[in-house]
Amino acid sequence: MIVHTTLQQTTAQRLAATRKAMAAEGLDALLVPSADPHLSEYLPGYWQGRQWLSGFTGSVGTLVISQQFAGLWVDSRYWEQAERELAGSGIELMKLSPGQPSALDWLAEHVQPQGCASVDGRAMALASARQLRERLGQRGARLVTDQDVLGRVWSDRPTLPSNPVYSHLAPYAAVGRAQKLAQVRQAMQAKGADSHFIATLDDIAWLFNLRGSDVSYNPVFLAFALIDARRVQLFIASGKVDEPLCQALREDGIEVRDYTEATGALGQLPPGSRLLVDPARVTCGLLEPLGEGVVLVEGSNPSTLSKACKAEGELEHVRRAMEQDGAALCEFFAWFEEALATQVVTELTVDEQLTAARVRRPGFVSLSFSTIAAFNANGAMPHYRATDQSHAVIKGDGLLLIDSGGQYLGGTTDITRMVPIGQPSDLQKLDCTRVLKGMIALSRATFPRGVLSPMLDAIARAPLWADQVDYGHGTGHGVGYFLNVHEGPQVIAYQAAAAPQTAMQEGMISSIEPGTYRPGQWGVRIENLVAARSAGRSAFGEFLDFETLTLCPIDTRCLLPQRLTEPEVCWLNSYHAMVRERLAPLLEGKALAWLLSRTEAI
Repeated sequence: MIVHTTLQQTTAQRLAATRKAMAAEGLDALLVPSADPHLSEYLPGYWQGRQWLSGFTGSVGTLVISQQFAGLWVDSRYWEQAERELAGSGIELMKLSPGQPSALDWLAEHVQPQGCASVDGRAMALASARQLRERLGQRGARLVTDQDVLGRVWSDRPTLPSNPVYSHLAPYAAVGRAQKLAQVRQAMQAKGADSHFIATLDDIAWLFNLRGSDVSYNPVFLAFALIDARRVQLFIASGKVDEPLCQALREDGIEVRDYTEATGALGQLPPGSRLLVDPARVTCGLLEPLGEGVVLVEGSNPSTLSKACKAEGELEHVRRAMEQDGAALCEFFAWFEEALATQVVTELTVDEQLTAARVRRPGFVSLSFSTIAAFNANGAMPHYRATDQSHAVIKGDGLLLIDSGGQYLGGTTDITRMVPIGQPSDLQKLDCTRVLKGMIALSRATFPRGVLSPMLDAIARAPLWADQVDYGHGTGHGVGYFLNVHEGPQVIAYQAAAAPQTAMQEGMISSIEPGTYRPGQWGVRIENLVAARSAGRSAFGEFLDFETLTLCPIDTRCLLPQRLTEPEVCWLNSYHAMVRERLAPLLEGKALAWLLSRTEAI
């Protein structure tokens, strides 16, 4: 309780200091997004201003501050967490949901004519800044993007990371950087662009076959890239690339320059030149140095689609990584079931033991996100995280939700499984069964190549909607190849815009993770990763279906088997037979016995 009170006082003090700085600059409102100059999901400490100022620790949220108001917009994944962490802070929880006003909507309605709203333009996408500037302009208000208000009040702001960059080598890097750069230049030429600026870290890491550790859970590094027909400039902080790697890059025609020189290089582009940028993946602040006469050619980064469509050689490495990850999970679950009967096990213990099991597997590099081990009511918060100060002991009856993943040299994993504790209730089993039916429905689907990914969402929701049950998050996201666990351009969520770049293509890896959440009681989510593959051609065109990549038993003790149809039972038994066949050679002893027991046909 003392810690919580101190946090409230600190948040209030920070808000007061921020408002004083705003008044000194004549700012009526301040927008603090969860972003950095690379528009990353996970941020270096230097850019975690929203968390520092609000006390909300979730990965996504938008904070707005005026002299009379402070509000934090978060989606349904974070409502319970935000309500708890914002309590007494003076910051109002604004529940973001379809049809409800966003933070940009609030600013557009509340900033008075002749007023001024501010955002650090280095951390706001060009497309979003344009939208907000236009809406404010309609009221006679303006948007300022060259003020760093937090920099004036955040005295102990962390420095940027300085971790080394390293090569992602063959055989895992199946395509050389020179070939990838040639593909990008071909796309630039097709769009009539003279140069191309890239700020997103996963695009840069993929394009140059490099990896790093500047961002938690994602093996990327802080960098920018500027490419034209003859020159490639890679902007990375001094000292992060050693001389042998610099030499290797030079041999591929890549010039390494200091991170801080990127905006200067943009400012030197000649008038009349055409610069390709993705307005959703580059910030307005980065482009401010552009000289008059530079023409923006706007479109998706060519590397984004190429990166999403994994080659067969890459998919084969992913399959091997899934086997190692599945073996680690089997070892963990064998330990867990025995430990549950002999010792005190908490949500923190689950995280520790599961991480240790992954560390023992060959090719493991790091976790791909913070493990979610959530028992009963904690599972109702989709992005819950246990802490030393707040966590549950796993005992009694109910459901344990475990959502976890690993980064391996040959792929990125993300899996959610439900574990019965004691005797789950029939309603808990019904929720698990319905969610599994949704996952199976989409896993079994066949669909036209190029279908826009948000349209697939309803397939997984249909078994839940039939019982008037729903969930607030999307059904699936793209997954990188030893890169970000959340990757575009595809997203399986009806809430997302069905834009042309979301079209499903062969080689895309996506999650399928429907859920059900009962606040204060329990939550259910079951998740596998799948790869889109060719399902053949008919008179109506080419079709795709999914290859299931994730390998780990789905605990049938959580289910009501009588609620499954014959095709669903057939899918589950066939899946378990595959899991047993591919994981058994990697296991022995108790872990193997656990696998054999949990893959019995129903």
